[in-house]
Amino acid sequence: MTPGKRDTPEPAAVRYDASLLSDDDLYYFNEGSHCRLYNKLGAHPMTVDGAAGTYFGVWAPNAKSVYVIGDFNGWDRTRHPLQPRGRSGIREGFIPGLIAGAVYKYFIASRYHGYTVEKADPFAFAAETPPKTASVVRDLDYDWGDRDWMERRRERNALDKPMSVYEVHPGSWRRVPEENNRYLTYRELAPQLTEYVLKMGFTHVEFLPVMEHPFYGSWGYQTTGYFAPTSRYGTPQDFMYLVDYLHRNDIGIILDWVPSHFPSDEHALSFFDGTHLFEHKDPRQGIHPDWNSYIFNYGRNEIRSFLVSSALFWLDKYHADGLRVDAVASMLYLDYGHKDGRWVPNRFGGRENLEAIAFLKQLNETVYREYPDVQTVAEESTSWPMVSRPTYLGGLGFGIKWDMGWMHDTLEFMSRDPIHRKYHHNDLTFRMIYAFYENFILPLSHDEVVYGKSSLLGKMPGDDWQKFANLRLLYGYMYAQSGKKLLFMGGEFGQWREWVHEESLEWHLLQYQPHAGLQRWVADLNAFYRGRPALYQLDFEGAGFEWIDCSDVEHTIVSLIRKGRSPVDTVVMVCNFTPETHFNYDVGVPRPGLWKEVLNSDATNYGGSGQDNPHTLETSPRNVHGRPAALTLTIPPLAAVFLEWQGDPTGSPVKPREAGEKAPPE
Repeated sequence: MTPGKRDTPEPAAVRYDASLLSDDDLYYFNEGSHCRLYNKLGAHPMTVDGAAGTYFGVWAPNAKSVYVIGDFNGWDRTRHPLQPRGRSGIREGFIPGLIAGAVYKYFIASRYHGYTVEKADPFAFAAETPPKTASVVRDLDYDWGDRDWMERRRERNALDKPMSVYEVHPGSWRRVPEENNRYLTYRELAPQLTEYVLKMGFTHVEFLPVMEHPFYGSWGYQTTGYFAPTSRYGTPQDFMYLVDYLHRNDIGIILDWVPSHFPSDEHALSFFDGTHLFEHKDPRQGIHPDWNSYIFNYGRNEIRSFLVSSALFWLDKYHADGLRVDAVASMLYLDYGHKDGRWVPNRFGGRENLEAIAFLKQLNETVYREYPDVQTVAEESTSWPMVSRPTYLGGLGFGIKWDMGWMHDTLEFMSRDPIHRKYHHNDLTFRMIYAFYENFILPLSHDEVVYGKSSLLGKMPGDDWQKFANLRLLYGYMYAQSGKKLLFMGGEFGQWREWVHEESLEWHLLQYQPHAGLQRWVADLNAFYRGRPALYQLDFEGAGFEWIDCSDVEHTIVSLIRKGRSPVDTVVMVCNFTPETHFNYDVGVPRPGLWKEVLNSDATNYGGSGQDNPHTLETSPRNVHGRPAALTLTIPPLAAVFLEWQGDPTGSPVKPREAGEKAPPE
């Protein structure tokens, strides 16, 4: 880096009589059990003997020397050396006069091969805006206003509560075309995103990784700053403001987090001190062929301390309500992405990554011990057993797992011409064979609308009317299924094109009725879902779901029941996956009496044809589908219809309960 002009007087010489590290810190770090290293390593503004300055601590066990360089000393590689702390591999020092805002790196001279390099701080709280790569001294002071949310978070985040997640890439949700298509800042995003999420009725926002990343086109999944929100959109306090704003409006925050791999950029973690410190040395173990990135060495104690500390950091300092762990499958299998013979078996000769498995268990045990009111979510695409089961039962310990099988099978089914769907009916119904083996969330994520896969709307067959009808049907079926829900931004109003990270969503489409109608359907689905315990209370228990009929292959119609803990909480749902209207269609229901159609994706205000069941319906005492009573319905084309029991014909109607309202005594 070319030496630059200093804006402030050069700080004094390094002092070594001030440290944040105790002997216990060193022991737990080297043991692999330290979970809050961010309080000890990195750059920390502090005052020593009345002198304001910054303490630095960095792990570089194979360095011959380490210097702090930056704009404060003209990037001089000789003026501010750090001193080893015993045999821990850590070097530290306090530089008086160096305050928040200073830009810095570590100049590392390795013990081996004469290797020297300038490295960003692995524990930095902030970084320069890419393409610049230096770290920035920052404090994390912030006056939080989300106390009410944090005190009630346990009930809002519980597995028996509604979770409808809006997945967002902060840099492309909405842009400012009048200002050279720039991104919104964290503070600009806060009120706009909050207002929209409230309007749409989502319970949580999940951000694609906000951790610092040099390549914008990686969407954050090539992370270099495991303790720093990207400076593209503002400061750490600006990101805190965004989280705080969402929380104060009762919206939860899930952060994508990537402990599976990291990029090979020279300024970052790779070959950190002239050795393969963070990654495996053997490329058969240390490189992901699919992504050309490095794999963490989970068998090294200090790496486990680093990663677990990163996870807790976002819960501690940024009040995140959950972490979605990316690419778990790539961590579990030693041969993931590797051709035959180009991977190293474990000590038993198997393909399972034993060190990664131990790390994931440690991660989840630590997170739930420290924050029992958050959730960890695994993006795991294989049939690995018990991903979302406790470690004491032999599981990996996650709270929730993405149901990639449902996503794949359902999108495959929905993309077919309706005339062929009856030959693939099993793709629609197979999920219920395994639906309660894990705590699933149903994801229609960013991964499904990029790289030539087309947008969700673009995947749907037929003419434009049928495409919108199919997409409304897909969402209706998704919300009727057991499991939490996730939808990537733009899908809620039917974006035509694939997602483009350099541009805003196609908000102008909302001037057209089909897009506005689809958006209205998703908002009403969310409101209906959140107000019906039957649709979320027993998501992960077989008692909450029952088929009425899943075998009407000729008509390609399925009907089902969702149930809550109280008998009052019952919702019946019927889906027609063909463009043909079915009149006088009999459906067996679990209870005789009065029923009402309460939601219909074919309603005209959603862009449908208006086929419905407009009046209160009374059952007839016929045995249909093995039920004690039956309804005769009109089933609209390519539509999802929801019905609720209203009471006995001789009694008073039953008012559906709102979310959180206590059930009446049974």
